[in-house]
Amino acid sequence: MAPVIAVGVDGSPESRAAARWAATEAVGRGLGLRLVHAWRWQPVSLPIVQDRDEEARCADAVLHAAADEIAVRHPELGIVTEVVRDAPVPALLREAEQAELLALGTRGHGPLLGFLLGSSGQQVIGGAACPVVSVRAAGEPAGEERADGGPGEVVVGQYGYPEDSHDVLGFAFEAAAARGASVRAVRAWDLPSIYAYSPGSMWISDQDGGLVQYEQAALRRALEPWREKYPGVPVAEHVELGTAGQVLLSAAEGSASLLVVGRRTRKGPVGSRIGSAAHAVLHHARCPVAVVPQP
Repeated sequence: MAPVIAVGVDGSPESRAAARWAATEAVGRGLGLRLVHAWRWQPVSLPIVQDRDEEARCADAVLHAAADEIAVRHPELGIVTEVVRDAPVPALLREAEQAELLALGTRGHGPLLGFLLGSSGQQVIGGAACPVVSVRAAGEPAGEERADGGPGEVVVGQYGYPEDSHDVLGFAFEAAAARGASVRAVRAWDLPSIYAYSPGSMWISDQDGGLVQYEQAALRRALEPWREKYPGVPVAEHVELGTAGQVLLSAAEGSASLLVVGRRTRKGPVGSRIGSAAHAVLHHARCPVAVVPQP
């Protein structure tokens, strides 16, 4: 299958916003667009009338309406639509295995997208093989495009050693290059616990001039290969004391067209967990949020 951006649609304003965002992204990256709607016939033991054929027609209509809207905006874009006869979570996880990117609306009212702040959304975002972008409905600040028409910034969280955020930075720079935007690379840090102080650890930080300079140097090292690969992408470095979620949300406020974070899947009693930083920005960021899987 040719490289595509996949979008889960259910007819809600949020899913339509996700489809529009994904279409613009697909044009910029030279990819195709695949619109999917998860639906399967589920008879219920209640005294109500169910019409399988009518429900199937409604599922097709949801896809056709989304595809028609995109075709008007981007007549050059190759669009494929499919009703996937399965439950939403497994359907979307299978889409993520073949897509370059999966886009979802944040608050759909139907069975496909109305769960992104709950356990099912965590299953998709935490288990997807490709990056997942969460898009708010049109009309919310920075939900679809900036009011001034500019590309804004791609804000990305960097953490740990260069290899720890390799895929996250790569995604952010590729996205910035595709839309002619700049990158704001953010590294949050916190004061070490008193129990973490030791002559050895403090000596390491002092080699770069202290804790702040140590964090700044770590960010510069992580950015070096991406600056070389994308010399035309302007880069701003942002190092700030605080939790990753708080610092990222502050850096993205008002300027970001996309916020990029990484995640390592953690299995818990109720399924996959996506990490505190990803959880915070997915709930509170007003711009689209990309969650990139890390090995």
